Amino acid sequence: MSKDFKEVEQYRMFTSKSEVHKAINALIGIIKGVEFDGMVSNTELAEITNWCNLHRHLKKKSPFKEIIPTLDEALEDDHLSQEEIQDILWLCNKVVNGDDFEDFYNLVTSSIQQLEGILHGMLADSELSESEIHQLSDWMDENETLKGTYPFDEIDSLLLEVYKDGFISENEKQQLTGFFGSFIDINMSCNINEPEIKALQQKYSIDGICAVNPEISFADKTFCFTGTSTKATRNEIAKIIEEKGGRFNNNVTKKTEYLIVGGDGNPCWAFACYGRKVEKTIKRRKEGQKVVIVHESDFWDETY
Repeated sequence: MSKDFKEVEQYRMFTSKSEVHKAINALIGIIKGVEFDGMVSNTELAEITNWCNLHRHLKKKSPFKEIIPTLDEALEDDHLSQEEIQDILWLCNKVVNGDDFEDFYNLVTSSIQQLEGILHGMLADSELSESEIHQLSDWMDENETLKGTYPFDEIDSLLLEVYKDGFISENEKQQLTGFFGSFIDINMSCNINEPEIKALQQKYSIDGICAVNPEISFADKTFCFTGTSTKATRNEIAKIIEEKGGRFNNNVTKKTEYLIVGGDGNPCWAFACYGRKVEKTIKRRKEGQKVVIVHESDFWDETY
């Protein structure tokens, strides 16, 4: 299922390399995520096909001119064998391990993008299994070098909490689903149900992501913004805040009291570029600074 994205073309001339690298990391993650439970369903196959369709505009460009035909051929019989999976991952890893790739992206950024893809793949069939959770936990153990990086620490902490009693309940699976959905660009999915994810996020309040129904006051408060808004430019948001008696700063500082997270994802962004301010904010929260992370929908609710 192909989707339209606002202003994507104007970004591509500047971030084509970023888009290519993020896409390959996402594909590696998605494939790993969908096979975590030992089988690839038709719904999950559709999610991989969707990845192909979303990137066909790059089909004449390497490495997509090699990867997309390989995926198309593998998916032709509506089945993905282990051998086909290994062939695809081998091809993707050749890109990831190439000199050009390593020069542009460091290992942490690449791994975090793959983690985002893994979460995407795990949720592709709208069902989070115990086997998938165990496989994710194993992946986290194998990638401990990512500790201290957002959102690795937050996911790791929640998994530890879930495993504390040695049993994963249905409520805990739903909590994990809502949390994982916070790190997925749902615009890039043909199956993940956004209303269901949002409903779970409202039901389960989890530290490290946007606050649920936060109380927002403007007078003498300092705000920052990250991402892209669905409704206004950054300057327009700053003006609204200032008109209500607040202050706006483009950077997260010791004085920041609210970080607004834009709700309009963009396929051209590298994950780390989008999450840097959130990562900094969570670090400050862990150090004791009182900062509320606000989804822009809640911000707009307070301004109308």
